[in-house]
Amino acid sequence: MIFRLDDRLIFPDPELAEPDGLLAVGGDLSTERLLLAYQNGIFPWYSDETPILWYSPHERFVLYADELRVSASMKKFLRKDIFLTTIDQCFKEVITACSAMERKGQDGTWITEDMKDAYIKLHKQGHAHSIEVWQQNELVGGMYGVPVGDIFCGESMFSKVSNASKAALIHICKSGQYKMIDCQVYSEHLEFMGARMISRKEYMAALLNSIC
Repeated sequence: MIFRLDDRLIFPDPELAEPDGLLAVGGDLSTERLLLAYQNGIFPWYSDETPILWYSPHERFVLYADELRVSASMKKFLRKDIFLTTIDQCFKEVITACSAMERKGQDGTWITEDMKDAYIKLHKQGHAHSIEVWQQNELVGGMYGVPVGDIFCGESMFSKVSNASKAALIHICKSGQYKMIDCQVYSEHLEFMGARMISRKEYMAALLNSIC
């Protein structure tokens, strides 16, 4: 059953999500609703052609920071210090670059203008963060997301040159701030770096533990 949200700041039990993870429709992208969603293992994912759709997958694709795998070639590349990595230096530019990236199997972007505005507001209030990767003073890669305790809910990443988005992910895994990166949906290259599927039960237990 798909629930329709109204003005009340509530979500249905994530266990009631459809097989594809779709839980609810409607509501808004207010800071309060977005934070409540992440605290309950829910995230928005929709397009300009649909209303706001809220998902809570039955299985979650996550990367535990201590399970990160960095290939020998990537380690060698990083030792060359070609990239400079920063935090929260240009959130707006990162989310804009993520929205402009062409992705295999996707027609257009799910990062709508309303979505961008909502997450930029989250960032200004200290609830969303970006990781930027620079090469010769040019922004060449990065990612952004929303932390919930020691879990970083990664929303999207981009790369204009080889290895830039990997460098962003490695940086946040090695920062010591987060035990888990919530990648949300499957990606082959993230699986290669150590990400794996866990059940909603496992994810919600980790989420509860991170909040407490």
